[in-house]
Amino acid sequence: SLPTWIGPGVMLASFLLTLVNFVGMLGADLANPVIRSYWEWMNTGELEIAVAIQLDQLSMVMMMIITGVGFLIHVFSVGYMRDDPGYPRYFAYLNLFVFFMLVLVMGANYPIMFVGWEGVGLCSYLLIGYWFSEEEKASAGKKAFIVNRIGDVGFLLAIFVLFSVFGSLDYQEIFGQAGDILPYGGPVMSTITLLFLLAATGKSAQIPLHIWLPDAMAGPTPVSALIHAATMVTAGVYLVVRSSILFAMSPLGSAAVAGVGVITALFAATIALKQYDIKRVLAYSTVSQLGYMFLGVGVGAYTAGVFHLMTHAFFKALLFLGSGAVIHSMHHALHHTHKDWDAQDMRNMGGLRSHMPITCVTMWLATLAIAGIWPFAGFFSKDEIIWMTGAMAGAEQAPYSALYTVYWILALAAAVLTAFYMTRLMVMTFHGNNRTGSKEAEHLQEAPRTMWIPLAILAVLSVFGGWVNVTNDLRDSILGGFGLLPMDEWLHHWLEPVTEAAHAIQETNLGHVALSAPFGGGEVAWGLISTFLALVVVVATVRFLGKREVLVAVDDVEPKGFARVLYNKWYVDEFYQRWIVDPVLTTSRFFWRVVDTIIIDGAVNLIGNGTRAVGWVASLLQTGQVNTYALFFTVGVLIILSVVAF
Repeated sequence: SLPTWIGPGVMLASFLLTLVNFVGMLGADLANPVIRSYWEWMNTGELEIAVAIQLDQLSMVMMMIITGVGFLIHVFSVGYMRDDPGYPRYFAYLNLFVFFMLVLVMGANYPIMFVGWEGVGLCSYLLIGYWFSEEEKASAGKKAFIVNRIGDVGFLLAIFVLFSVFGSLDYQEIFGQAGDILPYGGPVMSTITLLFLLAATGKSAQIPLHIWLPDAMAGPTPVSALIHAATMVTAGVYLVVRSSILFAMSPLGSAAVAGVGVITALFAATIALKQYDIKRVLAYSTVSQLGYMFLGVGVGAYTAGVFHLMTHAFFKALLFLGSGAVIHSMHHALHHTHKDWDAQDMRNMGGLRSHMPITCVTMWLATLAIAGIWPFAGFFSKDEIIWMTGAMAGAEQAPYSALYTVYWILALAAAVLTAFYMTRLMVMTFHGNNRTGSKEAEHLQEAPRTMWIPLAILAVLSVFGGWVNVTNDLRDSILGGFGLLPMDEWLHHWLEPVTEAAHAIQETNLGHVALSAPFGGGEVAWGLISTFLALVVVVATVRFLGKREVLVAVDDVEPKGFARVLYNKWYVDEFYQRWIVDPVLTTSRFFWRVVDTIIIDGAVNLIGNGTRAVGWVASLLQTGQVNTYALFFTVGVLIILSVVAF
């Protein structure tokens, strides 16, 4: 059909065009970004906003991820959504989302970024509530839309403050004079960065605005892979990196970003421990990994944050698409026997590796990557963030150094939990005895080629994607200087024109940052320790859970004790419902029933009824008889004369 060719086709064209620009940038010495202004959007008084795009090293990395991973997800969608009655509408929404995401990362000023920011929010609402005829899915879309509006208030307020201070909203003008106009660590800079943090917290689902992302799993699984793993939710990280000069000048703002990130990473990881819906586990895993990205950019390791954003796009998109292949097969099997079971509950799965070997292998590769095991991509990116967090604790003049030590410990704990809950997902889904049912198992099958080929490509990226930023120490120590690998920390050098100004501010105000892990040891030693620890967790989890009997969902009982708290997500949604949503609804109903209906409507109705009453009385005097009018006239004259006389 036409959408099958147009949807993925335009994505492939976009990726190839981006690739051409990327190759052109490789051969050029671009110390400054390439900016193209097309027309004036707003020009009133001192406010001048142009519709302009900016091509630099950071936007190019984001564009490669958006178009490359996006194309693979579009191809996967062909097999996953082919039988859906809204198939053309689905691809229209998906393409529109990619357009707005590209606007977000290519804009040359904050208002253009905000247009893309709001556009992806709209498309997220449309895609989460794609099956809008089901109330639960429609409500999930509304929840995501409303929660994101809270963060958008922070974005708008930050824009207003920036314009009042700098008289411009263009990146180059703001970043070029930020150090001259505002002092380091001043209240205005702290205000701007904290407002941007609020915006990023909403879009990237960080505490306390994380509640929308798990519910967003109501949309089609490829949507989760594209929007809620690889692109939209990383917009908050991109905002911080794009504004790195501002955050480098605000130690309070940076510490807040890192704090929100590491707390979210640990908090979401604990919830993932006791979830049974395969997509919900991955949703909380996404929230946790986004926390790591926030931690990285918060400690000033902007390249490490972008690096983990990139590798996470590979292995988390693979995990979401793999879960989509599992759900697709489970739906197919359960539909044939008319069994009313939840196709997304891992308790109803088990033993799928014999039916879906390609999906099993590729998802295991992604699991090892997210667990941080060498040589997979997640090892290089996530461990660099943890390592740099420990390094910040040893900076000579860094404020909040004790706080960064706490961050480092929390990040380690979250990493251990990540290895456990992801291995738990794989064991419950693919290993042990099949719990779907003997008749249903006959219909379990591997995903079609349009679905498993993207899985295979993402698996290769999940294995080798981390080597683009490998250090010489790791390369020489572990692989003996294998010459085909990129130069020392290629991604770091690639992004240096974007981040060097922020790093210069850090070096000036924080002093030397000791690039070694806390309690001694260099990067190679730390990498070995990290890999060993993650491997121990993975192997122990496989051995422990592999022998444990799992009951199907209908026979299982709700957890008790602390496990019940984790199963119910720390009751955060219930807390918001009781103390925020219900009071707002009660207040709204009061204003509706009392202020609106009784006072406002009552006042309007009183005026109307009063006018009608006056008209009715006046109508009694209008008889149409001249004699009656003459009598009234005479009586009136006599009354007036009497008043004058006396």
